[in-house]
Amino acid sequence: MHKLERSSAPECLSQYSPEKDRWKSVTPENRAQIREQLNAMQQQRCAYCENSTAGNNAQHIEHFRQRSEYPQGTFEWKNLFGSCNRNHSCGKHKDSLAGQYNYQDIIKPDEEDPDHFFCFTQHGTIEIRQHLSERDRHRASETLRIFNLDAQHGPLRSMRKSTLQGYLQTAEEFAAMAEQFEEKEWRPLLEEELYRIKDLPFATAIKHLLMV
Repeated sequence: MHKLERSSAPECLSQYSPEKDRWKSVTPENRAQIREQLNAMQQQRCAYCENSTAGNNAQHIEHFRQRSEYPQGTFEWKNLFGSCNRNHSCGKHKDSLAGQYNYQDIIKPDEEDPDHFFCFTQHGTIEIRQHLSERDRHRASETLRIFNLDAQHGPLRSMRKSTLQGYLQTAEEFAAMAEQFEEKEWRPLLEEELYRIKDLPFATAIKHLLMV
């Protein structure tokens, strides 16, 4: 999960109203337009786990606040994200397996920076940062639980770990440079590398590895 910058709403959403329409009323053409703008915001990655959503049937349009609990948000652009289609994580887990929760306990990535709450390790795990208030630690913990982002033996952890294996040597090289040279000499190289990986799946985990 990483900070997202939300653009203006797709024009097609203005055609619908929760008073007279249901989500199934949205035409395939309009859904495609919504997905296009979500993909632009998220670089074709899940808003929650950051894995790729490229390809057919890899993504669904996710309502951050469930339609059953918040029908007035059915067509609100700020309530929509693109989520992967994994049944045991992210949007589907939130809506079917997470049990009871308060939506205000979930970190919303277009309004808050998840970097404030989480740190990824080279083992693919997600740690909650130590400096947080009790309230923020609760919200961080609930976000991981509700989206099932750090299940001990879950596939997401394995996929992140596998991705990070390809960057371990690069991280070691930057650590060595940091010990031998002044920051002004190696920092531009690090920034270049961070720019190269910024749109990749699990980019936040890669960034945290490189910046240790």
